[in-house]
Order: sequence, then structure tokens, then C-alpha cells
Amino acid sequence: MTRVRFMRLLVFFDLPTATKKERKEYAKFRKFLLKNGYDMLQFSVYCRICKGQDAVERYMLHLETHLPPKGNVRAMSVTNTQFERMKILVGMDKKEEKIGAKQLLLF
Repeated sequence: MTRVRFMRLLVFFDLPTATKKERKEYAKFRKFLLKNGYDMLQFSVYCRICKGQDAVERYMLHLETHLPPKGNVRAMSVTNTQFERMKILVGMDKKEEKIGAKQLLLF
């Protein structure tokens, strides 16, 4: 039996928002991410769980077909184990919970 390795697909973007048209493109791209199962980690950083490398490649292709006309978009896949090793660094007045993979898999 083949063991499925869960992956995370991280999307980082920096899009212009100076004009009304640019803000509309920004909103359209953000809505695309949310509609496709991405969760916001922080401003302009979104993440989704993928069931194996094949799913990562499918979502990467889907992402490439919905790129905004201007700005920069980067995507990176990491294993669930690598993602869980991420350190959350926040100031004294901020509170953020670290959510483990088991909790996210319950969705």
C-alpha cells in the first residue's frame, strides 16, 4: 500500500493596487485563491493542503492559468512535516495559535 504524503502549497504575491483596475485584479486573484481552498496565513501569503505531489502539480497548473496581468506571484510546495516546523514569530501584543496537521486534516 502506498502511503500518501500530504503537502502544502504556499502562494506569495505582490500585486499593484494603485488604480481601481489594479485593485479589482487583486481582489479577483484573492477570491480565486479562497474559492480554491487556500487559507490566508498573512497578508499576501496563502496556503492549501494537497494530497500528494500530483495534487500539488494540478493546483500549480490551475494557479498558472489564473495569474493576474501585473505583479509578482510565487508558489512553493513543502511537506506537511516541513510546514509544521515553521516558527511563528509575533510581537508581544499579538496572539496566534499554531495549528497542527491533525487539526487541519479534520476539515
